[in-house]
Amino acid sequence: MISSSKIKSVDFYRKLPRDLTEASLSGAGLSIIAAIAMVFLFGMELNDYLTVSATTSIVVDNSSDGDFLRIDFNISFPALSCEFASVDVSDVLGTNRLNITKTIRKFSIDPHLRPTGAEFHSGPVPHYIKHGDEVDEETVEGAVPLNGMSFDKLSHQYPVLVVNFYAPWCYWSTRLKPSWEKTAKIIKERYDPEADGRILLAKVDCTEEVDLCKSHHIQGYPSIRIFRKGSDLRESQGHHDHESYYGDRDTETLVKTMEDLVASIPQENQKLALEDKSNVTKRPAPLTGGCRLDGYVRVKKVPGNLIISARSGSHSFDASKMNMSHVISHLSFGKTVSPQVLSDVKRLIPYLGRSHDKLDGRSFINHRDVDANVTIEHYLQVVKTEVVTRKSSQDHRIIEQYEYTAHSSLAQSVYIPVAKFHFELSPMQVSITEDSKSFSHFITNVCAIIGGVFTVAGILDSIFYNTVRMMKKTELGKNF
Repeated sequence: MISSSKIKSVDFYRKLPRDLTEASLSGAGLSIIAAIAMVFLFGMELNDYLTVSATTSIVVDNSSDGDFLRIDFNISFPALSCEFASVDVSDVLGTNRLNITKTIRKFSIDPHLRPTGAEFHSGPVPHYIKHGDEVDEETVEGAVPLNGMSFDKLSHQYPVLVVNFYAPWCYWSTRLKPSWEKTAKIIKERYDPEADGRILLAKVDCTEEVDLCKSHHIQGYPSIRIFRKGSDLRESQGHHDHESYYGDRDTETLVKTMEDLVASIPQENQKLALEDKSNVTKRPAPLTGGCRLDGYVRVKKVPGNLIISARSGSHSFDASKMNMSHVISHLSFGKTVSPQVLSDVKRLIPYLGRSHDKLDGRSFINHRDVDANVTIEHYLQVVKTEVVTRKSSQDHRIIEQYEYTAHSSLAQSVYIPVAKFHFELSPMQVSITEDSKSFSHFITNVCAIIGGVFTVAGILDSIFYNTVRMMKKTELGKNF
């Protein structure tokens, strides 16, 4: 059995009897200062322990999200009709995807970017439209030419008015003309406008009737529109709701289409025209001349282009009248990080997220009266930032965010103007890792602070006390 006296012999902190110790004012002052210093240094050490720190490095991109990158966007074009708005993607590896529709939604908008109805469905685009062989025959004038005044009158007179909006210089308008005139003549003979009065085929030269074509938002030539008389009159727009025809343009098909339209209308022309659902080549025409494109595309992680333009395989466009002004509500790369996660990460990286939507809210307006045939280009340099956060010593979470810089310019073009986004991904990525701090290191530092301050204060007190004693002895020696 070990005696208590032997245990006491290993005491590092032997105590002096209180009667053998002496308190002093200098010691009390140093004790107070030492205590304040200990509290202050402890607070600083605790703050440093609780403060999140990170290590930033530049490494080769080792993305875990595959070979493809998602581009989300919401862009409004006040002067580009949804009827022809096309989203295309190309890259340096030869990828060329035209008129992407599966992941894109279109909404007709007015010049003030306000939506004018439900989602616009453009429908499938025919790869080939059949034209007639009457190009060598003498053209028979069968369609009624219209101007602003006669159009308004006839659209209120006939249950169905089918109009060919064309331009004489347009290749496709020239190919359509013989079939259209012949169809108009056949329909006029079968459904006499005076005796029957249910349908009339007409035409509008958009180089002559500029305002009329503009009011109906004609951007591609030829545009065949079907106007129906009755309660569908839009007072705000001043014309009827109407449909666009996208089918074959040979005489036989056109005649059959017109007969299908007439078949659903009672012969008394004072009755309202009934909408025909049988012809899949007819779709509602856009109510306004603007379009908002909302959606995403997936691209390969190589330099490439996102291009938005007017596109059609059977229409012509007047480049001098195309205006690709746009307002970018949103444009970002990669997966969308939730606001909650982004807010949590910003405690670590306060500046993170400032450049992942660099173009959001910006407008790029071309004043067409000054410049025509203007392509608006954006050059985007994309860099990936990977953040590794640690919730515990073992658990961690990886957050990937794509940041980009943007430079925009307007360029004259001899081709159809477009809005082009050049994107180039950096082969390097920014890696930010949260550094975990050891609790044992914190405790060690706290002990060092307390022990160090206590020891230094003790040394200072001893020096001060002994110095005072020596001075007193010296003074007493001189007196004697």
